[in-house]
Amino acid sequence: MADEPLVLGIETSCDETGVGIVRGHTLLADAVASSVDTHARFGGVVPEIASRAHLEAMVPTIERALAEAGVAASDLDGVAVTAGPGLAGALLVGVSAAKAYAYALGKPLYGVNHLASHICVDQLEHGALPEPTMALLVSGGHSSLLLAPDITSDVRPLGATIDDAAGEAFDKVARVLNLGFPGGPVIDKYAREGDPAAIAFPRGLTGPRDAVYDFSFSGLKTAVARWVEAKRKAGEDVPVADVSASFQEAVVDVLTRKALRACRDEGVDHLMIGGGVAANSRLRAMAEERCADAGVRLRVPRPKLCTDNGAMVAALGAEMVAKNRSTSDWDLPADSSLPVTEPHVPTASAQARPEQGAPSPRGYAHGPDDAHEGGSHHDHVHELSRKNLYAP
Repeated sequence: MADEPLVLGIETSCDETGVGIVRGHTLLADAVASSVDTHARFGGVVPEIASRAHLEAMVPTIERALAEAGVAASDLDGVAVTAGPGLAGALLVGVSAAKAYAYALGKPLYGVNHLASHICVDQLEHGALPEPTMALLVSGGHSSLLLAPDITSDVRPLGATIDDAAGEAFDKVARVLNLGFPGGPVIDKYAREGDPAAIAFPRGLTGPRDAVYDFSFSGLKTAVARWVEAKRKAGEDVPVADVSASFQEAVVDVLTRKALRACRDEGVDHLMIGGGVAANSRLRAMAEERCADAGVRLRVPRPKLCTDNGAMVAALGAEMVAKNRSTSDWDLPADSSLPVTEPHVPTASAQARPEQGAPSPRGYAHGPDDAHEGGSHHDHVHELSRKNLYAP
C-alpha cells in the first residue's frame, strides 16, 4: 500500500467544497463543507454564493482532510481537481487552489472530469473498475449513460438527458409540493409512506421511436405540477406521499430500464450507478432487483460517496498517477462545459506528443517542474513559500 500513489482531490463544481485523500484504491480522508443550507432559502444553488463559500471553506477543509488522513502535504504524489463541468465560478476557486498547492509543494497537477470522477469513486468501495465499465450517472445536473473502456482516457457517452436531469426534476417537484430544497432526500422520505402505483405519471422517451438511451424528465415534472394544481383548484388535499412515490417510481423505472438495455446491447455484465440521485433508496432497490433478474452485477457506492465529494476526484487522480498519465499545465482552465469524453485535461505538449518521457523513480508521472521542457525555473518567492508553509 505504501507504494501506491497518494493523491489529494479537490471538488468545487457546485455547492459543496470536497477534499479527499486517497492512496491507490484506499480512502484515507473525505472532508466536505457544504453551503446547501445557505442556498435552501432561494430554492436552488446561487452560483455567486457557492463561489464565496468555497473561498471561505477551502483551506480549513484541506487542513481537516490532511489531519484525518494522518499525512503531511509534502507526502502527496499529486493534486487532482475538478476542472469541469460545473459552475464556472465555483470551479475556478477549486482549480486556483489546486494550482497553488501543487505549485508550492512541487507536485503534479491533474485537472479531471467531474463525471468520470463519479465513476472512479466506486473503486474505493468495490475495488478496481471492470474494463469496460457501464455507468449510469444521475445527479442534479446530469443523467447520463456512459461506457468507459478506460476511466483515465476513454469514456464514451451512450445517452444523456435532453432537458431536466433526474435530480433537477426531484428539486422542482419538491418545490411544487412545498417540501423545500434539496428535493431528492425529502421526496425519498415521503415516498416510503406512499403508493408508487397511485398515479400513472408518464415515462419520458420510452416509446418505440424514441432515442433508446436518452432521458427526458421535463414532461414528467410538468405532469406532476398539473396534477397537483388540479387537486388544489378543486379544493382537495394533495396526497404528498402518493405523489412523491408515483413520481419517484416513474424516474427510477426509466433510469433502470434504459441502463439495463445498454448493458444488454453492449454485452456488459455489470452496471455502476453514481451521482447524487444514486443515494435514492428506491433507485437502489429497483436496480438491485432488475440487475439480479438480468444476471447483471450491480456496483453502487455508499450514499456519502454518491454525492459530490473530494474522494472521487482523488480516486481518479490516483488512477492518473498510477497509469502515468500526463499532468495538466499551470494554465489549466475551469471549463464549465468540459465534455465527458475528456476524463482529464493534459498538458498541451502531451496532446501533441503522447510520450512525455521516462517515468519518475517511483513509476509515477513527473511533477509539475518536469511537465514543461526546459526544467525547473522556481523564483525566490516560490522557494520561500515551500520552505515556510510545507516543510516537514
